[in-house]
Amino acid sequence: MQLQVSNSPFNQEQAELLNSLLPSLTETQKIWLSGYLTASLSVSNTSSADAPVLEAQSGGKTISKEVTILYGSQTGNAQGLAENAASKLEGNGFQVTISSMSDFKVNNLKKIENLLIAVSTHGEGDPPDNTLSFHEYLHGRRAPSLEGLRYSVLALGDSSYEFFCETGKQFDKRLEELGGTRLFPRMDCDLDYDEPASEWLEGVISSLSEGQVSSAAAVPEAKASVGEQTYSRTNPFKAEVLENINLNGRGSNKETHHLELSLEGSGLSFEPGDSLGVYPKNDSNLVDMLLTELNWGPEETVKVNKQGDLRQLRESLISDFEITVLTKSLIEQAAQLSGNEDLKELLEPGNEERLKEYREGRDLHDFVRDFGSWGESAQEFVSILRKMPARLYSIANSLSAYPDEVHLTIGAVRYESHGRERNGVCSILCADRLQPGDTLPVYIQHNQNFKQPNNPDTPIIMVGPGTGIAPFRSFIQDREESEAKGKTWLFFGDQHFVTDFLYQTEWQKWLKTGVLTKMDVAFSRDTDEKVYVQDRMREQSGELYEWLQKGAAVYICGDEKNMAHDVHNTLIEIIEKEGNMSHADAQAYLEDMQQNKRYQRDVY
Repeated sequence: MQLQVSNSPFNQEQAELLNSLLPSLTETQKIWLSGYLTASLSVSNTSSADAPVLEAQSGGKTISKEVTILYGSQTGNAQGLAENAASKLEGNGFQVTISSMSDFKVNNLKKIENLLIAVSTHGEGDPPDNTLSFHEYLHGRRAPSLEGLRYSVLALGDSSYEFFCETGKQFDKRLEELGGTRLFPRMDCDLDYDEPASEWLEGVISSLSEGQVSSAAAVPEAKASVGEQTYSRTNPFKAEVLENINLNGRGSNKETHHLELSLEGSGLSFEPGDSLGVYPKNDSNLVDMLLTELNWGPEETVKVNKQGDLRQLRESLISDFEITVLTKSLIEQAAQLSGNEDLKELLEPGNEERLKEYREGRDLHDFVRDFGSWGESAQEFVSILRKMPARLYSIANSLSAYPDEVHLTIGAVRYESHGRERNGVCSILCADRLQPGDTLPVYIQHNQNFKQPNNPDTPIIMVGPGTGIAPFRSFIQDREESEAKGKTWLFFGDQHFVTDFLYQTEWQKWLKTGVLTKMDVAFSRDTDEKVYVQDRMREQSGELYEWLQKGAAVYICGDEKNMAHDVHNTLIEIIEKEGNMSHADAQAYLEDMQQNKRYQRDVY
């Protein structure tokens, strides 16, 4: 039934919004929303109209029921955990305000009594893009005293990097320095973060609830209707491979695969800018090499999760555990279970550089070959291995253009290290072993930090060399379907025009139809002097700055260490030159663009 002013208590605008929203909701979402509204009504009925601040009394002491959650997220993981925490807290009667750090007004910090932070660490210990202004403020001279603040930090990271969870550690330490008191100790999460994040949230809720005599009605947990399946990171959908095409021409130094997967029957949806999480399998040949170094046979049975699911050792090493990356944590735990003196020496104080050097480019087979296995059983051996992490890939199509499909652009990773050929786990699975008809376990990773402008008339500038082109194929498909009028400008680069111009015919078609306004390309190996996308940007600096002045949004996708860093500096250089600004003012100009979501990056 369509809601109207005549048959509902809503005005025309509200009715139209609800009519557009309700048909898109699943049964699970409708049940959750119903429970949430019921709980909200209960809270409002039990609160004084003159006292909007929720609070409880315990022994004459007022306990605040207001909680602020701030998140800093590059790919969407921290944001998803923050939103889950908000839902659970509201279900326990708390009044929650949730915001990205970039949208938070820092002047409100002193007004907060209960603060939760969920933040990831990006690259080699860097804060995510949407935390930069808040991080700088909190660590600067203007940061206020926070003696009345209670806080807790959920830190996300990757233990294969040296500065594991560094951003979360910095926030935790700084809030303490400013006088804050921890509600619950900081929790540092590796790539397999579901269980520690759940433990952290339970601890936070318990600490917040201490001494409360009552709480508002809890939101009932949404239950899927009979026959309905909800797919997610912890319950991935097995997507059938429809196409697997090498995009590079014969003679190319590269191998880039275009993958088309079916999402039919999954109920999964996504927007341009989102990513697909893929759970790969290890190469069976590498697993067999590892087994020759172990004391246990491939048919030994091991538990692969806390639920106690059993699997043979060989299959578990193929499907369940990471074996191609050596983390410092793994080496430390192995040393405790091993009697190898050389390994213990490697971990001694003063050998940090030697340890870092050893880890670089080696895998579990190298490690076991050099120092022997550990533990008295196969179960003890696998107990310290990290769970197989999903690989995130920028989605390369628009759902409106290809309903029930998701497309990926994956570069095959092959290299030599320490005298042995090495392969990327997921990229070589896709390049060498994945055929149409096979399936891949996948889930959608929503990323609100890489989204097109709300106004379709806003011009956009896209910089995506190599596989960084993927999300911009999605952008342009979406703009073609929606008939967006804003101008579009793409910078693309690779090695050779003839063999490496990814999706060339599609870009040419869009240039012809006008969906793509302008395209500049840089093929670094076709000229005596290497030319990159940032060089093409400098050549077009006047027009590029003109686009910026007219409100264009800039998007960068691709390699962070080199390309994204160089493009960032080039943008500052162009703004400084064309805007006749100082270097500091040009930096401030770009920071303002970032703050207003006109400068977004999807980098890896």
